[in-house]
Amino acid sequence: MNETLNNKYREILISPIRECAAYTPKFGHGRSEGYSLADFQKLYGADTFYKWLGLDNPLMYSAHKAAGGITSIYRQIGIGSERLVREILKDNLGLNEEGVKWSYQVRATNGKMRTHSLDGRIIFDDITNAAAKERLITWKENVCSRLELPSSVKKAMSGVVFEVRQGYKSKDSKRQNADIANASNAYANGYIPCLMVMSSQIDDDIVTRYNQAKWLILEGYLNASEYTSTFNFFENIVGFNFSEFMSNNQDYFKKETHKILQDLMKAE
Repeated sequence: MNETLNNKYREILISPIRECAAYTPKFGHGRSEGYSLADFQKLYGADTFYKWLGLDNPLMYSAHKAAGGITSIYRQIGIGSERLVREILKDNLGLNEEGVKWSYQVRATNGKMRTHSLDGRIIFDDITNAAAKERLITWKENVCSRLELPSSVKKAMSGVVFEVRQGYKSKDSKRQNADIANASNAYANGYIPCLMVMSSQIDDDIVTRYNQAKWLILEGYLNASEYTSTFNFFENIVGFNFSEFMSNNQDYFKKETHKILQDLMKAE
């Protein structure tokens, strides 16, 4: 990979995470900006019960800042991963910006139309890289067999849509139900739904439920197969060595993350 492309990819992934360094907690108050340390001490210092307990201590502010900031880091890693996946698909498969996006509309209970979006899409006929297209079509055939899809459904599959997560341990039933609905709509539109997890952190119960809903699940394992591993899918099917890119840039990523964590731990 040339240096320009390498730098572009790593900036796409890391730039959302940098925003976490400026995180400040809101303490449950509806204001657009978070509280500074001075704001926090004024807020908690005016609360007699909290002041009695010593909760207006700067260390308490630091704990809130770190806790909320860590949650934000995971969320921003997810955002960076989504953007990077789309860029890699565009560059390696010859897809355009609109081609790698997918959304659909449903009517809500109030009668209004709501738009639901997934994080990436590949339409097989849109692929300009002939070798990659052949690999993806073969992959699709094998995926349909692994998911035990009826032949009529298998023939109707014209592409794949991706929901990209950095990890998935949440037991949020609302999120899971939305994903199950996404899978149904994906199949109705001729797309195989694929949950692409960048790490290996995913709850076993989620894997079971999503498998039952006919999601293909790719996880962040190395030396696996293109039907189970995010990184092997990119290397063997898309034609991009994602794991090599991450390994080559790990010192850069670690340095950036270390700076962000240091800023989050400061009580200022």
